Amino acid sequence: MMKSSSLRAIKAAVAVAVLTLVLGVGTAYAYWSTIGVGSGSAANSGMQTVTVDALVAGDTPATTLVPGGSADVIVRASNPNAFPVQVYSFTSSGAATADASHPLCTTTGVTFNVPATPFAPTVTIPAGSSILITLPGAASMSAASQSACQGSVFQLPVTMAVRK
Repeated sequence: MMKSSSLRAIKAAVAVAVLTLVLGVGTAYAYWSTIGVGSGSAANSGMQTVTVDALVAGDTPATTLVPGGSADVIVRASNPNAFPVQVYSFTSSGAATADASHPLCTTTGVTFNVPATPFAPTVTIPAGSSILITLPGAASMSAASQSACQGSVFQLPVTMAVRK
């Protein structure tokens, strides 16, 4: 009979060990597979519009535009934000027009040569300030330009993209 009670004790011990192992694995599984639910919030301040003006009075390019040639474009970029922004790209946003003192210059032959994107070298506009940016060779004039365009200052509508 001792053998049978020893055998029962061993079986009971094994059963307790297996049960403990199963409960331990189940608890570990429950611990590592728990899903939590909650909420959070964050605020993002808006970016004010960074403006760009091509060839502002008093800003003089180093090159001039002639039929069949190209010249630099100067833009003044103003950043009203409380943080600096980086210039990413420039694109054309309309046809070139001559200044008001050249009303007969209806065929300008002037086009904007879009610089590569992302704009290089990197240009950062400091917070609350404006800077001049020179775009080398960004304006071209074809031979189709009228004689009435001589001496004109051309408006080149451009769009400048910036990143925070």
